[in-house]
Amino acid sequence: MDVDAYVTAHQGEWRRLDQLARRRRRLSGAEADELVGLYQRVATHLSVIQSSSPDAALVAHLSTLVARARAAVAGSHTPARKDIARFFTDVYPAAVYRAAPWWVSVGVVFLLVSYVVGVWVGTHPSVQASIATKREVRQLVDHDFQHYYSSNPAGSFAAQVATNNAWVTALVLAFGVLILPVLWILWTNALNVGIDGGLMAAGGKTDLFFGLILPHGLLELTCVFIASGAGLRLGWAWIDPGPRSRSQALMQTGLAAGAIAIGLACTLAVSGVLEAFVTPSELPTWARVAIGTSVWASFLSYVFVLGGRAARGGETGAVSGAGATDTAPVAA
Repeated sequence: MDVDAYVTAHQGEWRRLDQLARRRRRLSGAEADELVGLYQRVATHLSVIQSSSPDAALVAHLSTLVARARAAVAGSHTPARKDIARFFTDVYPAAVYRAAPWWVSVGVVFLLVSYVVGVWVGTHPSVQASIATKREVRQLVDHDFQHYYSSNPAGSFAAQVATNNAWVTALVLAFGVLILPVLWILWTNALNVGIDGGLMAAGGKTDLFFGLILPHGLLELTCVFIASGAGLRLGWAWIDPGPRSRSQALMQTGLAAGAIAIGLACTLAVSGVLEAFVTPSELPTWARVAIGTSVWASFLSYVFVLGGRAARGGETGAVSGAGATDTAPVAA
């Protein structure tokens, strides 16, 4: 983007917004409406400059201007319930949507590795023998794999699963800047899924494996992919910040990762409920898989419809907090 041309095209609006914001207690009704409209447009201008070709001095100037205008428009902080609603309708889905190239790539590689490992284990008895004894394999295939999902009361199991998954998510996000720990966690999880699938297939229980994995695993693994993609994106922002400074790239990407972490905690709670109440239920396999697929498809629609719309409107997906600039665009 040509920053100079952009400034030339919009600096008149910026000056007018500055004038109105400074006179906020002496505005007519028409001027108050003009102030709101200019605030929305200039907030969008700030977002465009930050994401396309950030200029530190210009970003600082517009951030100050937008903050002053917001104070003039709102006068007080937005109620918490509106912040929460905006987080789930705009911030969280936009953050996941913007990180889609990362987590979709992670998912494709993860599933490919799991498939290759599963085929290798399932078709090579010598590999199976190196993993466990025949008795141990038979115990896993005939009892342990299925019993795991009903080993505890559903309520406590759901809480345990959600806590464990939230911990894994937190790890890949926290270690994302280092990249290698995230790759190691993904590799070990892909390996485990492949080994379990290969052993179950070798024991003639492929239908049982997918019947127990798919109801909750579609959403659960997607959450792991999203967290891993966001973590790797954070690490790459350190390696290649682009036109931004390294600190600015880390801050902006980190704020988006923070929004993803908060949102995934809620999404993983849904996955935990599915794993505790749907996966081990007495429903026929097709019904359990249909429930899990419906929930998963709803989540993807939420991300790509609401998130895509918010991102196209200028939402960066950055959770508000210390160091965050006002980048809440509403209209161009």
